Amino acid sequence: MKLFKLRTGAILQDGSAFYKLDIEWDELIDRSALYHHLGKFIDVKNLLSGDEAAIAIATQLLPPIGQQEVWAAGVTYLRSREARMEESAESGAADLYDKVYAAERPELFFKSLPHRVAGHNQQVYIRRDSSWSVPEPEMTLFINSIGEIQAYTVGNDMSSRSIEGENALYLPQAKIYERSAALGPCLFIPEVPPDPQTAIKMKIERDGKVVYADETTIGRMKRSFTELAHYLFRECDFQHGCFLMTGTCLVPPNDFTLEAGDIVSITIDHIGTLVNTIAYKPITIK
Repeated sequence: MKLFKLRTGAILQDGSAFYKLDIEWDELIDRSALYHHLGKFIDVKNLLSGDEAAIAIATQLLPPIGQQEVWAAGVTYLRSREARMEESAESGAADLYDKVYAAERPELFFKSLPHRVAGHNQQVYIRRDSSWSVPEPEMTLFINSIGEIQAYTVGNDMSSRSIEGENALYLPQAKIYERSAALGPCLFIPEVPPDPQTAIKMKIERDGKVVYADETTIGRMKRSFTELAHYLFRECDFQHGCFLMTGTCLVPPNDFTLEAGDIVSITIDHIGTLVNTIAYKPITIK
């Protein structure tokens, strides 16, 4: 099943059928056995035509987040370890990422409050004080308030590699800023967890041309989803649940940096494609 958040209510997709749900988002998703709970809404009185659903999704679609925080895991793929070591070589912190990759405890960090999260077909920002910026495609978990993984979405963890590479203590500035995270286009609620061969793909277009494209599978992750969720919930409470980006699996070459106007498309099997346009945060004159 897929669940799309609209300005008012939500749309549930089950196969080729669509159903309109008039219920508050957090009340809808923060529960155990979400897949079976959503089955209760499959009713002819809530049924929409395909055209009605398509128009609503195209014109009213929001990122699939309510009051949840977004967190992220780092260095969970070998490619991410290599990239972090490369960017931090001059600062002398390269060994830090090697140790994190091998350690029992994962790297977990706060990423975004919900009001800073972009959705499908919305802009994400790059920092003006960063000379090296990249998107990071990530399978993202929705974890309910008692620590159970209930759903999945596509995540874009925007990263300022020049800032993080300068000093590992600058990680919050490299990762946490306005519209540095995107989620969407929906929540995917499977009956069983995703297969390890689930593919993640990323494409970056500039002036109508593809300047980067690659793909991998979630099975190449060193850590399990349940392991990451367990560590996050060890000493944190989340009243409405939370989202957890599970790590970067695809990294453009070191000579690549994003530019305003670039279009980033991240696709995960069964979930869909999250599309974002790169921009700078508008300058506010005070």
